[in-house]
Amino acid sequence: MCAHVLVAEDDTMQAELIRRSLLAEGHTATVVHDGRAALDAARGLRPDLVVLDLMLPVIDGFAVCRTLRGGGTDIPVLMLTARSDEDDVLRGLELGADDYMTKPYSPRELMARIRTVLRRSGRAAGPREELVARAGGITVDPVRHEVRSDDRAVECTPAEFQILLAMAGEPERVFSRRQLLECTRGLDRSSTERAVDVHIMNLRKKIEADPRHPVRLLTVFGVGYKLSGRRE
Repeated sequence: MCAHVLVAEDDTMQAELIRRSLLAEGHTATVVHDGRAALDAARGLRPDLVVLDLMLPVIDGFAVCRTLRGGGTDIPVLMLTARSDEDDVLRGLELGADDYMTKPYSPRELMARIRTVLRRSGRAAGPREELVARAGGITVDPVRHEVRSDDRAVECTPAEFQILLAMAGEPERVFSRRQLLECTRGLDRSSTERAVDVHIMNLRKKIEADPRHPVRLLTVFGVGYKLSGRRE
């Protein structure tokens, strides 16, 4: 049971703990620290589950949940709240959250709750082979954390891996720099959107026959980048 989980938590230490716990469980994770970034990532990355802190800056968790449900998305939402007030919990559930946990909680308990929500929603992946993303001669295996280009092993940094995993999962989709940056949140919180250009440049050196004239990892001017090729 492996999934892509979006973690929206403004406490950076807590977010990193959740991210590491998810990776240890075999999931992939994207971390954001405010409500607007959570909405952008949910719309752009279409995760299997959102772990949503209610007390987010910019846009709070209640508004995030309301917007997601108002937009017709059925992404499961697991709320995190520091307040055990029943009214807050009921409000979140009424807005469409699937479950909640009250802080403090143990990572082990949170992972168990995530497994339950994923199983209940039917979004958990089946056999390990289904998790592997293949497109345009590129294979990305999130469980083994391996990348292959034309059956040749490719060494990637964690940020490069997360970017390539997202793009291989949806070939021909154009990702903005901001969307690709969100793939690396929690890995390098000091990164900027311009850092994505560096990651793309480095990936081209690893997967393109001629990095100066790429045929796989393409620039869509004024928009972002895409991985060319059919999903295999």
